[in-house]
Amino acid sequence: MATRNIGIQGLRSAAAAGLGMAAGALVAMAAQKQAMDTLHERLDQLEQHARTQQRSNLARQQRQHWELLSKAIDDPELAEVLDIFERPVTPERRRQYLFANALYTNLLCYYRIGNMGRDEFFKHVRGIFQNPIVREYWYATQQQRASLTGTEEAELGRLVDDLLLQLEEADTDEWWVVGEPPTDP
Repeated sequence: MATRNIGIQGLRSAAAAGLGMAAGALVAMAAQKQAMDTLHERLDQLEQHARTQQRSNLARQQRQHWELLSKAIDDPELAEVLDIFERPVTPERRRQYLFANALYTNLLCYYRIGNMGRDEFFKHVRGIFQNPIVREYWYATQQQRASLTGTEEAELGRLVDDLLLQLEEADTDEWWVVGEPPTDP
């Protein structure tokens, strides 16, 4: 009988040890899950900070771009530095092209920092490209855009090229209905 009691006590001790190990493993797993959740939360915060910093950098770059263009628009001698057009233009037309560049670049920046989606970008572009000088600017800078490949800016440039082709081929004077606005990726 004593042997039987020792065997039962041994089983009880083994069961208690097994339960203790299982409880310890559960505590360790819970702590590990907590640590992983904390790491994921921190990673999400860092990614959000990086996106915010990128938008801030783009906005700062846009501001600097506008300041440079403003100087060139105001000073014909500085504007000559930016004369990258495929054919000679008058100083007045150069100033207009520089302003057209500022308009387009502003839309591009708004899109890139997330202030508008691709659909809204398309609609704004469709509006500003109703102006013949803006279209003329676009065609005069075609070679510069051709050098942009594999970028978001190149993709948006092709979107504008396609839109202009559709506008030229349209059988309607209702330009605001020409072209199918793209969906955001």
